Amino acid sequence: MNSIHAEGELESLLKNNLDETAFQWLTSKIDSVISSESARDLYLTYSLLANKVGQGTKLELDLKDDKLRSYLEWQKADALQMARIYLLIKVLKAKPDYFEPKVANLIQVADTGELVTFLKFLILLPNAERYKHTAVEALRTNIATVFEAISMNNPYPAAYFNDQQWNQMYLKAAFMQFDLSQILDVDKRANKDLARIISDYAHERWAASRDIDPLFWRPVSQFIDPYLLDDMKKLLESDKVEENKVGALCCYNSSNREAKELVKNYTQLYDQVRDGEITWDNVIN
Repeated sequence: MNSIHAEGELESLLKNNLDETAFQWLTSKIDSVISSESARDLYLTYSLLANKVGQGTKLELDLKDDKLRSYLEWQKADALQMARIYLLIKVLKAKPDYFEPKVANLIQVADTGELVTFLKFLILLPNAERYKHTAVEALRTNIATVFEAISMNNPYPAAYFNDQQWNQMYLKAAFMQFDLSQILDVDKRANKDLARIISDYAHERWAASRDIDPLFWRPVSQFIDPYLLDDMKKLLESDKVEENKVGALCCYNSSNREAKELVKNYTQLYDQVRDGEITWDNVIN
């Protein structure tokens, strides 16, 4: 996904979904904002789109780009959101030096709904890394919808967060009991520090007799050490089937020789993982 490709796709998408008057208004306003280099007109257009397009107007996602279509489906994109993102893409591509700080200011004063839109589709903007500060700030929020926008079904964190930021997001998502299967590129962003954090958190939960989301363990496979090996034994010996499956998946996919040998003692689980009957996609029934 990149802004150059998204620009053309979004233009076609909006042209096919908006009535002609609204689409013409949007394109004329974009031309005006760019030619006048007016921050005021940018902010006003961004706001007025809510009246011109309407909140929650559904989209027919007739797109050639399957990856972009899936992404918009995941995020339940509506016409207003795409009109706003298209506006930002166009001005940022036309005059980045002028409009990048203006867009940053716009998001600083955005209401919650506008901020959610920005975070969900931030990856589509030109030079999206320039807005990393806003994305990282969203990790600290107490507003669930804002945190959800940056963390769930969003490729931006995997692309731009460092390990500390990624780990903070992953742990908070687990703490807030979000669906961890909706975090993208978990295997790609797994790291040793996160594996340690997961183990420490699990021990706290166990000590308090609280359950742990089985998917929480996914990033530990390549970082199993003697300490984590004891955790795997606990999972494999658990009276909870989902924990047995998770322990088997972690050990089977590990490069740790002792972990690989350990899971072989649980023949049925070993065979099911080997044969693809148990995967991270189906570990929770």
